[in-house]
Amino acid sequence: MRVSVGVPTFHEEAGIEGFLRQFDDQTLPRSEFEVIVVDGGSADRTREIAARHADRVILQTGEGVGGARNDGVAVARAGFVATTDADCRLPRDWLDRIVHRFEDPGVVAVVGPDGPLEGGWKARSLFFLIRGLIRVAAMAGVYTTGGGNSAFRRDAFLAVGGYRPLPHSDDVDLGLRIRAQGRIVYDPALFVRFSVRRFE
Repeated sequence: MRVSVGVPTFHEEAGIEGFLRQFDDQTLPRSEFEVIVVDGGSADRTREIAARHADRVILQTGEGVGGARNDGVAVARAGFVATTDADCRLPRDWLDRIVHRFEDPGVVAVVGPDGPLEGGWKARSLFFLIRGLIRVAAMAGVYTTGGGNSAFRRDAFLAVGGYRPLPHSDDVDLGLRIRAQGRIVYDPALFVRFSVRRFE
């Protein structure tokens, strides 16, 4: 087991099967990673459907989305943990590239960019600006370890206490704290698309 993937869910019945089927197409062999779904108490069939495709489905006990990610890390069996969301579309080599980046023992986290699935001008404009800010921040050595597209060494993540229950920007907060454990690598090829339906 090389990498564990943590996925928080809440009322994702309509899309969870399509999301999880992406892992059948990853270039990293299926035997080398596990998928852990952490459900926030969905009243629909999210857990039932997820159980057909994920390695583990657990109920969330932590606070907020960051707490769900912490719950996933707590049961992860691999030394590396990747985080994403149930409305994301991942590149086929997503896990392969993440594992390759961790071959450098000084790397404690790997992050990549994201963008909207939908074609609306509001979402595209907003994320064009956000990606620009993220790139400038990365040039200054500040990385936002976005929950939808990041990976960590499990021991480094636990050493800094994981995600904290903040009202917002818990991913930025984690990036600022985990960099004390080693280097964060930004890989632009790890481009993940996600739905902005809830944002809209």
